[in-house]
Amino acid sequence: MKLLTKFNLILIVVFGFSGYLIAQLSYSFLIGNARREVLAQAELMMHSVGSVRSYTSDDLRPLLEKNPKHKIRFLAETVPAFAATTTFANLRKSDADYMNYTYKEATLNPTNLEDRASDWEADIIRTLRDHPEKKPLTGDRDTPAGPSIFLAEPLQAAPACLECHSVPSAAPPAMIAVYGSANGFGWKPNEIIGAQIISVPLSVPIAIANDAYHRLLIILISTLVATLLVLDLAVYLLVIRPLRLVSGTADKVSKGDKNVTPLTAKGKDEIASVTASFNRMQLSLAKALKMLEE
Repeated sequence: MKLLTKFNLILIVVFGFSGYLIAQLSYSFLIGNARREVLAQAELMMHSVGSVRSYTSDDLRPLLEKNPKHKIRFLAETVPAFAATTTFANLRKSDADYMNYTYKEATLNPTNLEDRASDWEADIIRTLRDHPEKKPLTGDRDTPAGPSIFLAEPLQAAPACLECHSVPSAAPPAMIAVYGSANGFGWKPNEIIGAQIISVPLSVPIAIANDAYHRLLIILISTLVATLLVLDLAVYLLVIRPLRLVSGTADKVSKGDKNVTPLTAKGKDEIASVTASFNRMQLSLAKALKMLEE
């Protein structure tokens, strides 16, 4: 096996092992970073729907309540939860980057039964009630479609909410006509009655991490190949070619060639030292042969 081949095998083993460790550590980092990126995006979206809720409650609702139709037909547009949910749904439809994000205002005792909290959502609401310091609350859960991560913020019963959700007699007749008087009442001031929950399939951060990981592998492999080529060229020019000159000259001398030109020893490295030693040996051999001839 040639010297350059041995050298390449050693480098491939060393670089391969190092690259494997780097790839494994990098993938763990990329997964964590992608998860943080998705949660940060979800938190930004949570702030956005919060702004929609505030705008609906403070600005839009007072205007719509002055509409005479509101006394005859309940206008869902006056409800902050409806505005936030509708805005989020429109965002999902208009931007493919958010189509995997889902938003729900899960409530333990909602007026609209579609907003009733499921078992896992009810657990989140109870956690936010018992541990208000855990805000926002994040975590993982298993779904029929696969693992998912979520971000949750508590929903408190503001004074404006109690106008419709304290007792049925205080609620607008138009709302009672639509939803009835059996649900969505008995809320207390500042009580945590639900949670805003944004869910994202775990496949989203995994896809982000995989994309970055594949690009990292391409860079690592390209760097490995380029490094091998550069090192091979350096070894050839600095080691193998000088040794071949010494070997070729030695072969000529061993066959009795007396007109071999001395090799040029450049530098002070080991190759130059071997070349100089060979020149001295060649000179000594020539003198010895000359003495024998005389």
